[in-house]
Amino acid sequence: MTLPLPWIGADEPLPPTEQAWSEDSPAPGLLAAGGCLTVPRLRQAYAQGCFPWYSQGQPILWWSPQPRMVLPVAQFRLHRSLKKNLLRFRTQPGCEVRVDSAFGRVIRACAQTPRPGQSGSWIMPEMIEAYEALHAAGLAHSVETWVDGQLLGGLYCVALGRALFGESMFAHATDASKIALAALVCIARRQGVELIDCQQNTHHLASLGAHEIQRGRFLAHVRQASSQPAIAWGFSCLYWDELLPPIAA
Repeated sequence: MTLPLPWIGADEPLPPTEQAWSEDSPAPGLLAAGGCLTVPRLRQAYAQGCFPWYSQGQPILWWSPQPRMVLPVAQFRLHRSLKKNLLRFRTQPGCEVRVDSAFGRVIRACAQTPRPGQSGSWIMPEMIEAYEALHAAGLAHSVETWVDGQLLGGLYCVALGRALFGESMFAHATDASKIALAALVCIARRQGVELIDCQQNTHHLASLGAHEIQRGRFLAHVRQASSQPAIAWGFSCLYWDELLPPIAA
């Protein structure tokens, strides 16, 4: 039997994650509705393994899926075509990865890229405002693919210590979002991050090495990783050595 969905006020804590609706409910993983999108609320939610996701006209909805889709960075699959493009990208003049240079542009581009199976975006103006505030607080970051001074792809994520939560990606050129994801994997490997949270199961993520784990295991990881020192955000060409053969001197 599905329990009534808790409604939380702006200052009320989220319910325990284990109270999220089960797989046989109308909305598996739904935990609560209401609340707000302030930096303290979002910090608390991610530390608890929850995230906001809702559509226009709905209240704020908070989710904690069971199981949880994650990408172990050691298992990232570098397919042949992407490897070929990365090898070219690494050495071609005008191609670069930037971190946190255009967070607002990245999240707005992601807002124009609906998730699979959706006609519209869940990244509404209030979500953009909230995550820009989270970025200003040093808890949300963008990884960007630039070619000849143009932003062609990227992603944004949330980080608490070394707990890393992927949010959304966009691409205006072939493999531009995958290049940003590969760069994030390189950053994660360099910084001792084990998992990137992917939230939901998609064929695209599975093809890159992501898989589902039980929520309890995911929450244990978040508790342990979020207590570690924060990631040093930045990207150097040497980081590609995490995925590609080093360039001969």
